[in-house]
Amino acid sequence: MKRLVVRGGTLVDHRGERRADLVVEDGVVAHVGDVRSQDAEVIDATGLLVLPGMVDTHVHLMDPGPTDREDFPTGTNAAAARGVTTIVEHTHAHPIRSVGDLEDKLGHLRGRSNVDFGLAAHVWPESIAELPGLAEAGVTFFKIFTCDTHGVPGLDTAVLSTALEQIGGIGARALIHNEDQKLTAAAEIELRSAGRVDPGLLVEWRSRDAEIVAVASTAAIVLRSKARVTFAHVSNPAVLDVVDAFRGLGASIAAEACPQYFTLGEGEVNNEGALRKFTPPARIRSDQDRDAMWDAVASSRFSFFSTDHAPSTLSQKTDVEFWDAPFGLPGLDTTLPFLIDAALRGDLSLADVVRLYSTAPADWYGLPKGRLTPGSDADFVLVDPAAEWVVDDTDIISKAGWSPYSGRTFKGRVVATYLRGVEISRDGRPHDLRSGSFVRHAAPGHEG
Repeated sequence: MKRLVVRGGTLVDHRGERRADLVVEDGVVAHVGDVRSQDAEVIDATGLLVLPGMVDTHVHLMDPGPTDREDFPTGTNAAAARGVTTIVEHTHAHPIRSVGDLEDKLGHLRGRSNVDFGLAAHVWPESIAELPGLAEAGVTFFKIFTCDTHGVPGLDTAVLSTALEQIGGIGARALIHNEDQKLTAAAEIELRSAGRVDPGLLVEWRSRDAEIVAVASTAAIVLRSKARVTFAHVSNPAVLDVVDAFRGLGASIAAEACPQYFTLGEGEVNNEGALRKFTPPARIRSDQDRDAMWDAVASSRFSFFSTDHAPSTLSQKTDVEFWDAPFGLPGLDTTLPFLIDAALRGDLSLADVVRLYSTAPADWYGLPKGRLTPGSDADFVLVDPAAEWVVDDTDIISKAGWSPYSGRTFKGRVVATYLRGVEISRDGRPHDLRSGSFVRHAAPGHEG
């Protein structure tokens, strides 16, 4: 029996912080508390934080399919290096729409992941009959668009209603990208007719109204269907106002937060061009807007954080006209550092970091992760809260090779990441062990 003791650290969970040792036996947490046993490999965590591995439930790695933007080995190396030990992935270029698609993807991914992973399926109008089989096969959730994006068809309200009734009936989950198809399509026609090619067109094309209208209509369908859904990448507090209203009526809606909506300004697209092309776009116009987002975190209006990691290289972003540049940002390299930094600066607590980026998403999606308690997988992260570092493009492991946070100083740094008790990265350098396994969705069972 392999025995490992993480000694002297400050254990952080979703409830708070305490001084405790962590005992791992054969990849599973065996004990949490004071340990004096010498019959073990000892990791000295004095002065370090010990966190459960992060669970990022919104990741795009474009694998299988064209992987020039990202692939599983590279993307999961980025995750490992920054404390993420479980991801939920879906690629729009090679979507899962049937059990056969899922089996093919799992075969392709064998030996290609450095962290554990769940997989999401997409909902096409003609594939709704496939949903029960996919849920039984263990997909984490079903991805739905309300507008045509990334080559994926948006569902109109009638088809969306049918899909959510099906999803609710089988006890599954959905992740919904909310932008109104008619508003985005009409805006695109008008902007193209006017000859607009400047980056500023983004906020007119993918407008605040388009997001709000889709959120309101989708929330009404969620309420009636009794489905449990996540609204992806909620961009501003006005969206949360609508979500809160429907939650009050009984709708089961989780609101997903992403770092870009807390840090990047709406006007940055004018100078940065396609390096700020993601949708919904950044909404921050003032310090007050930024503070309002953190206030929403403090009042638990957001359910959890994810990255929406959707990288492209600099050339892919900048060597084409703005209309043709791909949407998306890299995020796996920077999201836990962003949250640790925010906690050390007082925007939230360290316990909030664990709750929002590990425990809560794992619980919501029925993944057996997000905790360091006896019997759980020994997925954990060591963080030095005293360290400071400046993000540089050379630090980015993702194939993107750049970050919107380059030049920013972060407090706290990931020292090492462990997957089931085995070190998978150290000092920002992943070991590329390819030891990640598929994690099936199961009915949520963790509480507290």
